[in-house]
Amino acid sequence: MLRTRNSRTGRAAALVTGLLLAALAAGCGKDGSPPVKGPRLEALPVYEVDTGFELPESPTWAKAKRRGHLVIGAKEDQPYLGEKDPASGIYSGFDIEIARMLAASIGFEPKTISFRTIASANRETALQNGQIDYYVGTYTINDMRKKLVGFAGPYYMAGQGLLVRTDEDDISGPQDLDGKTVCSAAGSTPYQRIAADFPKAVLVAYDTYSICVDNLLTYQVDAVTTDDAILLGFAAKAPDEMKVVGRPFSEEPYGVGVPRNDNALRLALDDALEANEENGNWKKAFEATLGLSGVPAPTPPPIDRYPAN
Repeated sequence: MLRTRNSRTGRAAALVTGLLLAALAAGCGKDGSPPVKGPRLEALPVYEVDTGFELPESPTWAKAKRRGHLVIGAKEDQPYLGEKDPASGIYSGFDIEIARMLAASIGFEPKTISFRTIASANRETALQNGQIDYYVGTYTINDMRKKLVGFAGPYYMAGQGLLVRTDEDDISGPQDLDGKTVCSAAGSTPYQRIAADFPKAVLVAYDTYSICVDNLLTYQVDAVTTDDAILLGFAAKAPDEMKVVGRPFSEEPYGVGVPRNDNALRLALDDALEANEENGNWKKAFEATLGLSGVPAPTPPPIDRYPAN
């Protein structure tokens, strides 16, 4: 048994090394190439730009129009959600596609969109200070945040999930975590939920989920936990080695962050989301990104057009 485990560990370590080498090799690709093992450009939707769109009652939109380009906040380290190719500087993933389809709906050509990486802790400040026009990056809507910023959407209903190796048969949900080593980000809500609700799990924490995933692949931990959308992205990167198991055991509605008092922009983005869900763009974007994990596109959650605060 130990021999088999060592053999699997060797293969997993080789996969981690292979992914790193592939990322480095991306620098040899042509300009504009997507990240290695990233979404295929030919599979992504093409979003029709509404060239006649006007929203002068939105100070954010009006400022971006005068500026000549839209600045969108995003993540850069979440595979198939929001990921930046270090060689080309190109962003890709489901969240990036949501950002692009919304930009087209409010009148911005692809060449007039720029992405800016904003850490989670700085999202509210970036919106309040006008550093970005809106933010798309696994941004959970909650009442506390609504006091600081506005939210369009939600565009996806995430929930805490578990990522395990494909050869793991003993874990099918959080009820199976007794005595298992579970990895999450230090101080995160998923970490705290496991500690509170499943105290017999053995918790370890790191600064990033990518370290957790590396440790999963090398048999140092038994499972990784965070939002299922993030886990689906990692699974899509190595579907033969990792899988997401069980049903989500929390609800995390992902929204598009906008400046708090810009209700005109918020409602316009709600309209754009609804239109892209109805015309099939949302589903195509999911299938070309997170869908590569093998999970079919879910039904988008109802949009919450809450009244102005």
